[in-house]
Amino acid sequence: MIRTARRLERIEPFYVMEFAKGAEALARSPACDPARGGEPMVFLNIGEPDFGAAPLVMQAAERCLREGRTQYTQATGLPELRERIAGWYGTRFGVAVDPARVVVTAGASAALQLACLALFEAGDEVLMPDPSYPCNRHFVSATGATPRLLPANSAARFQLDAASVAAHWGPATRGVLLATPSNPTGTSIAHAEMAAIVQAVRARGGVTLVDEIYLGLSFDEAFGHTALALGEDVISINSFSKYFGMTGWRLGWLVLPPELVAPVEKLAQNLYICASTLAQRAALACFEPESLAEYERRRAEFRRRRDYVVPALQGLGLPVPVVPDGAFYAWADCSAYSTSSWDFCFDMMQRAHVALTPGRDFGPAQAERFLRLSFASALPQLQAAVAQLGRALQGRR
Repeated sequence: MIRTARRLERIEPFYVMEFAKGAEALARSPACDPARGGEPMVFLNIGEPDFGAAPLVMQAAERCLREGRTQYTQATGLPELRERIAGWYGTRFGVAVDPARVVVTAGASAALQLACLALFEAGDEVLMPDPSYPCNRHFVSATGATPRLLPANSAARFQLDAASVAAHWGPATRGVLLATPSNPTGTSIAHAEMAAIVQAVRARGGVTLVDEIYLGLSFDEAFGHTALALGEDVISINSFSKYFGMTGWRLGWLVLPPELVAPVEKLAQNLYICASTLAQRAALACFEPESLAEYERRRAEFRRRRDYVVPALQGLGLPVPVVPDGAFYAWADCSAYSTSSWDFCFDMMQRAHVALTPGRDFGPAQAERFLRLSFASALPQLQAAVAQLGRALQGRR
């Protein structure tokens, strides 16, 4: 038997993917075959936009292939792409970012891995909210550091605040890892509260990492502010996957304090050399006016879906305590039907043919009470899912 590294013991399975396998298997069965009288499976469990890359992005990729421009880039990314990313912060958020602080990565996952490897080690502790995206805490664990999940309730928008950071900061605490808007809740940290968190961390000599991959998909003016406005010591992680619709292209970026760029570049050179050249050259087209107009149209559509889904869930007895202000997730309370969100989601998969995500992945605090619904699917699919759930839940309350 091959002996595996002990670090694997610190990494839990990604249960949402295991659940997805079951839903996909059921979807192929006669029970979900309309030709045999079945009802098709509606997948609301995976966080992937149903919009793909914008037309200009596809054209840029095709042009790149025709011209054979596929050689390695610098580990930090194409200089022109770093410039366009920096420029986007100026035009969209009114924040000046030096392109030299931007490091293009092989997806936001690589960005998080690089940042964690550069900053954390065994004996360190990193504060995070519960609920939060599971892979983020596993990036911390993979370095040997300990992710410390702090339960966050609806009154706190399921996010950390400065008071909780100060109260739980200890001798081993190295920093905080936040996400705004958040997966699984779709909720953001208000700008004033983020400023207070950054100040609390800064005063203790720590680091603030903010996962902003859904930042472009903010719906409410009260939120949608980048933490980069709070100082050059804030580290932002972002991606071309969500707002820009390039999920499988595996392209993301970091905005780093100037003194961290060289250490992160060294790691990137050794871990994967550079992000995909094809994806980088295609992504240049993301910042063309035509593409940006398309992304704004899509953002409006996600908001329309949110405005349908949240009241619909309430009507089904699945309330959403905090209306999501960004991303495409609703964090719904299923406790009126079950003491286990896992059992409830499995039951709805079998009886309603709707794939949802139980709260188990996102932290233990309220895992049994909440489930995540992704409204990344088109409105007709959302309407079908609500109808199917309604039939399955009829008479159960």
